[in-house]
Amino acid sequence: MTRTRSRAVALDQACVAAVDLARSAIEENVRPDQIGEHLGVEGEGDRVVTHYFACLDRAYRGWRWAVTVARASRARNVTVSEVVLLPGPGALLAPQWVPWSERLRPGDLGVGDLLPTGEDDDRLAPGFTDTGDETGGEIDHQMIFEYGLGRARVLSPIGRDLAVRRWHSGEAGPHTPIAHAAPAQCSTCGFYWPLAGALRTGFGVCANEYAPDDGRVVAADHGCGAHSEATVVPHQVVPTSPILDDHLYDVEEEAGEADLAGSVDDGSSDEPLGHS
Repeated sequence: MTRTRSRAVALDQACVAAVDLARSAIEENVRPDQIGEHLGVEGEGDRVVTHYFACLDRAYRGWRWAVTVARASRARNVTVSEVVLLPGPGALLAPQWVPWSERLRPGDLGVGDLLPTGEDDDRLAPGFTDTGDETGGEIDHQMIFEYGLGRARVLSPIGRDLAVRRWHSGEAGPHTPIAHAAPAQCSTCGFYWPLAGALRTGFGVCANEYAPDDGRVVAADHGCGAHSEATVVPHQVVPTSPILDDHLYDVEEEAGEADLAGSVDDGSSDEPLGHS
């Protein structure tokens, strides 16, 4: 096996000495107060050297100016090749760019938005082509729909497993506070409508308008307080008759009779009235 040895780049002294030329090239693009001290040089090739200067711009802390100079063979003059601003050790960098398809989250799709599905999406599998009823018999449209006839792609086993894990571990699964407090599971509720196909035994749709999951897919072992067989606990408070204070009632009655008698005596007295 032959090993290739990398030859060390010899620094061209004329290019190394072109510090002022490199600084003046930066000053053509930015203000002089944004250029700091000379940080050193680095050999890029034969008669090619890069000078580094500190960047004093507060928006680019940790960055440095890089000016590449070169000299042609047998030439005395050094020329500037390029001027760039490069991040140095500890420089503040923008986060790595992530494609939109990987940044998308559930609920981000709005009215009028289109979400194209890639051709290699492993959640989908090729469907089947409906060739028509060649035998003249009746067509089972439900079976055709479930097997994907007439659709270009259908749910793949991977896509089905992802949906099962997402639904079972979500808010409509069995591990939620409302499911733990429910009187029974959704699978025994009259408002539970099972899904068709392979997911029939594990998931269904809630059809109770008063339930929090009405119109949504719920797990068979989910539950809520709107179960069709939930019983109402009878009221434990028994109404009683009003309590009357008999003693107080007698006193008030006796006082009333005494007042009535006094008023009668004043009006029926036998004493003669005074005569003028």
